[in-house]
Amino acid sequence: MTGRRDGQRSRVYEAETVVRRIFDRADLGTGRELELFGSRLTLPVERKFASVESVQDYLDRVRALNWVRADWPRASAPVTVRARSGATAAHYEPATATVAVPRTRDGAWALRELVVLHELAHHLEPSGAELAPHGPEFVGRYLALVDGILGGEAAFVLRTTMLENGVTVA
Repeated sequence: MTGRRDGQRSRVYEAETVVRRIFDRADLGTGRELELFGSRLTLPVERKFASVESVQDYLDRVRALNWVRADWPRASAPVTVRARSGATAAHYEPATATVAVPRTRDGAWALRELVVLHELAHHLEPSGAELAPHGPEFVGRYLALVDGILGGEAAFVLRTTMLENGVTVA
């Protein structure tokens, strides 16, 4: 990621927190059907991961998808997954093309598909681009990944929640 101003980072994170809660409630048995902005939809099941190795396998498989490679040339560049000691965040390290996910029980919130796709969207930023790390282009990549992997319903929930939080989408 670059040194450019990341003006919508907090809004992106706030929207993601809301969406993760919606998915968590669905997992707890409150139902996968919901109404959002006048649309009735059924949430898909979000994958959860048990280990750093399972996150690595998932990212390798997503990067290998034909449409992902066609849309983002950086998909052919390897990405490594490593454990990190803190439990409060996952992050992407552009210098080493590494996704760091928490390894503690408290960090299990990050071992989920939405978080991993967020970090992959950072990896897929075009080489040499001088873009804000959570700017409109990033959000567009992230939403495209969620749409193509989790499905349109998940992308709709994420997109509308982001727009409601004032996130600009490319």
